[in-house]
Amino acid sequence: MISRVSKFMTVIVSKYLPDPLIFALLLTLIVFFCGWGLTDNTPITLVQMWGDGFWNLLGFSMQMAMIVVTGNALASSPLIKRFLSTTAAIAKTPTQSVMLVTFMGGIACAINWGFGLVVGAMFAKEVARKVKGTDYALLIACAYIGFMTWGGGFSGSMPLLAATPNNPVAHLMVTDSNPQGIIPISDTLLSGYNLFIIGMLIITLPFITRMMISKNGEVKTVDPALLQPDPVFSRKLKPNATLAEKMEESRLLTAIIAVLGYGYLILYFQKNGFNLTINTVNFIFLITGIVLHGTPMAYMRAVSNAMKSTSGIMIQFPFYAGIQLMMEHSGLGGLITEFFINIANKDTFPILTFLSSGLINFAVPSGGGHWVIQGPFVIPAAQALGADLGKSTMAIAYGEQWMNMAQPFWALPALGIAGLGVRDIMGYCITALIFTLPIFVIGLCLF
Repeated sequence: MISRVSKFMTVIVSKYLPDPLIFALLLTLIVFFCGWGLTDNTPITLVQMWGDGFWNLLGFSMQMAMIVVTGNALASSPLIKRFLSTTAAIAKTPTQSVMLVTFMGGIACAINWGFGLVVGAMFAKEVARKVKGTDYALLIACAYIGFMTWGGGFSGSMPLLAATPNNPVAHLMVTDSNPQGIIPISDTLLSGYNLFIIGMLIITLPFITRMMISKNGEVKTVDPALLQPDPVFSRKLKPNATLAEKMEESRLLTAIIAVLGYGYLILYFQKNGFNLTINTVNFIFLITGIVLHGTPMAYMRAVSNAMKSTSGIMIQFPFYAGIQLMMEHSGLGGLITEFFINIANKDTFPILTFLSSGLINFAVPSGGGHWVIQGPFVIPAAQALGADLGKSTMAIAYGEQWMNMAQPFWALPALGIAGLGVRDIMGYCITALIFTLPIFVIGLCLF
């Protein structure tokens, strides 16, 4: 059945899902007209919000571009290529390939979402080189499907924000017994329901994707150029090399930078604990990439080769920034959340919060953004209904991570690495969204 559903969804997506840029433009118009029709804002006010927010994600866009570039460059180093090649060789058949990529992607994203997005796509690409006859688009989809574990993993934005003093919703939770207004991770990340949901996703997703394999042997063809090994970026100096050329290929300079970089990381982790953020992941990727390529210019050539994968991020993220500000400042996000809250009781509250988060995710595909938009409505409602604050917080996170399977925003880094388009993978992702819904429902209702 799953195979038939995935085939049907792939056909539908290939016909009706536009390029991610068109998707972002259409969402802009939908949010604009909804904000005009459902709130007191005028078109001029909404246009002002959209324009004011357009460049709000510049820093984040650069972070995402950096993680694609530094991750790609790291993977093209000789040592990492050998590691990925050795691990990919575990899979001997197309079925094993699909299950292995899904499992590795789920584990990697549970550890750190930025790390998992990049490493999952790179690993899928290496498996495709190793195992002939594997559906390349399905493999890349498997890497992205593993992203469904991130919100309840170690780098989950929502639970980490909720546990941070002075977060945007902390003032709503201040009591005599909780003067900082925080929700400890023991009530979110380390709770029984979260361990159940993330554990079940990691276990069941490989079997779900396994059943997406076409039963009639149809395999989506792939441009052989996408699977060509990366070029060799190291250079051997000529005997008459100039001083400038010797500096460019200097291993001593690389060693000095490595000492500085790793020294900083040691100090950072001593001060902050093992707190992996997108910035620390990028820093680790960059320094390690320079070290493993051996020389500064070898690394620079690898970076130049990886830059072509960032075009979608650089152009589309500003549109989502404008959409997010319209949702937040117009009150539209609050209206959606309030609608679900008003029909909830203590028992149904987590599920309805989960569904509202999934709906909002189409316009605000950001965990931190959801906490800003939904937190001020969800937390007071949970308090009034006597619902568990930790579970209410995680319901927002689960809705966001679940609906990512139908929202191409976070697929862009993986697609950039893979050289594919969103229509190639989204049918499989939507199928995963359908068949994982019971896991979230059971986790939120029965624990």
